[in-house]
Amino acid sequence: MKTTHAYSILASFFVNLSVLASQAQAQNIIPPTDVVITDDYRVTEPLTTEAPDPFRGLEIFVDRKLGNCVACHTNFDVAAMQFLGKVGPNLDWIGDRYTEDELRAIIVDSKVVFGAGTIMPAFYTARNEFRTLEAFKGKTILTALQVEDIVAYLSSLSQESGFDGVD
Repeated sequence: MKTTHAYSILASFFVNLSVLASQAQAQNIIPPTDVVITDDYRVTEPLTTEAPDPFRGLEIFVDRKLGNCVACHTNFDVAAMQFLGKVGPNLDWIGDRYTEDELRAIIVDSKVVFGAGTIMPAFYTARNEFRTLEAFKGKTILTALQVEDIVAYLSSLSQESGFDGVD
């Protein structure tokens, strides 16, 4: 009886695993090891074919367990929050200063764009650095879609678009 239950659990696990693998293939997710940052510091291909959402990007931006961008950055959307960082630049109108390709490169691996001395994490790289905790070795901080959501959010912070961010 116990053996049959164990086989059932194991079979369910493999079915779920194959569903996740097929979803990843269907979304054409670029693995972190295959992301190319060009010589002019751009990632020209979106990391996934799934549509990004600037509203989710804002949620990730302020979530202290995900992007935690507010630990270092502020902008007009988050100005009312407590304990905002002032280490990184203010991101008001960042969509006017950087293209999506440039923002993607910065978020994917800021160490390549700004140099190893930057304190900004590389959010979508499996490259291990001297400060990588053992539990996180070989893992990314954000998923491909989360990176694209943040790119969509930051790109929306543009005077040109007439959009002051996500309200």
